[in-house]
Amino acid sequence: MLDIDGLDGLDEYNNVGALLGIEGLDGDDLLGALKSMNPVKRQKTINKLASTGGPSRGSRAEMEKHFSELPAHIKEGLAKGELRLADTVIYSIKKVASKTIKLFETQDTKTIGINALSSARLPKNQALLVSGIYVLAGVPADLTVDKIMAANYDGIENFPALATGEFSLKANKKVIVPETSMGVFKTRNNTKIPMGYYKLANPRLIHDDILIETTIELGTMDGLDAKTHVYVGLHGTITTP
Repeated sequence: MLDIDGLDGLDEYNNVGALLGIEGLDGDDLLGALKSMNPVKRQKTINKLASTGGPSRGSRAEMEKHFSELPAHIKEGLAKGELRLADTVIYSIKKVASKTIKLFETQDTKTIGINALSSARLPKNQALLVSGIYVLAGVPADLTVDKIMAANYDGIENFPALATGEFSLKANKKVIVPETSMGVFKTRNNTKIPMGYYKLANPRLIHDDILIETTIELGTMDGLDAKTHVYVGLHGTITTP
């Protein structure tokens, strides 16, 4: 159980037990955990555990289910109100220069409009629950940075060589999405899903300062314009100051 003096952030969340390390405790174990708290903290915890407030929705609800997996320093920051949950898309744009495309690489630097991360890692105190993934493609007018950012990134339906490739996502060598057909990102005919969006049936958590590996493997580059770029966005809920 975390040693937390302040609980300013608890009112924002439904899964308080996981933040405080008392999730799954019952009987004497739960009573002992509550008794170990100071009176103010104990009453706040009891009030929150008894609360029947409205349920969280979307990727935020998914994140709250994974609170128990968060590192202790992030749990503590959320409980104290020093960290909050926010919707986000962590993105990267890369040129299709070979059959293997690495979207997040250790030599990357954060550049607005091109790459949301430096060194292929989330900054300290940021943990991301990946709820879904975007994959789009575009052909810039030329290979200058401005034109790459200004290109029209659209569904991969118009890029058959991409659509027949495979996508994978790992974090710290652990598989989040195994080698999966890029066809899952062909959503043009489904008006209920954003363009190029694949919703994960089993959302997964990526901790701060963990290497993120996102790879697209192509069987062919036939028919692709030499200037083709691909956009990948990891959509979900993140912890942030």
